[in-house]
Amino acid sequence: MKAQSRILGVDDAPFTFTDEYVPVVGVVMRAPSYVEGVLTTRVHVDGTDGTDALASAISRSRYRKGLGLILVDGAALGGFNVVDIDALRESTGVPVATVTRERPDLKAMERVLRRKFPDWEARLEILRRRELFRVETAHKPLYATVAGLPPRDLTEAIHRCTIRGALPEPVRVAHLIATAIVKGESKGKA
Repeated sequence: MKAQSRILGVDDAPFTFTDEYVPVVGVVMRAPSYVEGVLTTRVHVDGTDGTDALASAISRSRYRKGLGLILVDGAALGGFNVVDIDALRESTGVPVATVTRERPDLKAMERVLRRKFPDWEARLEILRRRELFRVETAHKPLYATVAGLPPRDLTEAIHRCTIRGALPEPVRVAHLIATAIVKGESKGKA
């Protein structure tokens, strides 16, 4: 991945499980922190449209050209609307990764999926498909999965666009904007 490639950070807004939809924000940046643009879409809470919604928003964006990496905050949007990073990479032609501060507890996730969703096996298969690995940062580690890029290259990209803390700036700023859309102002950690 080129040092000046565009990186798209994606995060969902705060929501409740009684909401039908949740806003999703994407921030396009060049490392380390130059914001080029913002994308928005929405997905169903606990739905199955997250991958398609992101693919559509990215494909029609004028920022698509030169996009070198898509970073999604976590493996799912709006609860358990699991993002299939392989399918998103295939449809956009751009490497895709998930990043999270906490190591996901797949056993706990499986229990919830079994209890709540008739298609729990398909969602769980997507979550387990890619190997989770630890990314060391200047602060706490991140946990990541990636499609279309060697883990070493993802780690370098994360380091290039992380200014303070552990989260890459595109994801951190997407979180701030998504929170402000729903709450009126940004607050809290991504």
